[in-house]
Amino acid sequence: MHTTAFTIDHPAWATGPGEQPARVVLHQGEPWLISCDGAELHRQPLTDTTVEAPSIGHAFATDLPEHAEAAPLVAELATLGTVARVPNPWLWDAITTAVLRQVVRAEQARKVYRRWSATHGRPLETPAGALSLAPDPATVLGLPDEAFAATGTKFHRTALRAAASAYTLRHEEWEQLPADDLVKALEEVERIGPWTASAAVADYTGDFSVYPHGDLAVRTWARRAAPGLTLPQGDRAFAAQWRRWTDNDRTRLHTLTLFALTWGSHVRTAHTAPPD
Repeated sequence: MHTTAFTIDHPAWATGPGEQPARVVLHQGEPWLISCDGAELHRQPLTDTTVEAPSIGHAFATDLPEHAEAAPLVAELATLGTVARVPNPWLWDAITTAVLRQVVRAEQARKVYRRWSATHGRPLETPAGALSLAPDPATVLGLPDEAFAATGTKFHRTALRAAASAYTLRHEEWEQLPADDLVKALEEVERIGPWTASAAVADYTGDFSVYPHGDLAVRTWARRAAPGLTLPQGDRAFAAQWRRWTDNDRTRLHTLTLFALTWGSHVRTAHTAPPD
């Protein structure tokens, strides 16, 4: 039987007990509700708009690597069938999300993102209840220091402000860049290092071949999915093996990484992102 798994890795997804997973995104300047009923992803505009709905990216188990060493992991990940994910259509939110994941555990980052958005972002009434978009760059630049401390984002204050300034000046240029070039451009921003830049670009473009493959989340889920598999402990050694399994083929690298993160989003646990 064919199955489809929906990636709900972004901290904006509201997934309370018994609730239908839902989040709001900003697509071409307009808010949309993205929801999942367990069988299908739904995209609903929250304003009168004629723009096309946000895209849905699909990855297929047939594109997982065929390397013999990876077989136990691939066999488990392949049970997902097809993976569907809505790339984050707002680059600023993708940057915000990656910045707020620095240093803190995943569950804490999720709480901080939601508090940050609910306190300073744009509130929206939706069929799934009250949800909020992340505060935009202008709002971030206008906040006093104490506003960051009150929402648990004091550590991220410098990075958020630097990113907001750079985004305001350069976002039109950034939005036209290929994924690899966008990673390099974001790395030029203060307090946005390789991990944050790569995670933000993967979220925005939907291209997980640029994701930081040595990320603790990827390592954690790979070990959970194939506990009998011997995997390198360090992030660099792990990333090198991950790429070797895919022969550096971008489609296979994207698929392997996205499947691992999707598998993990269904058995979520805490993990910590590096400080960059």
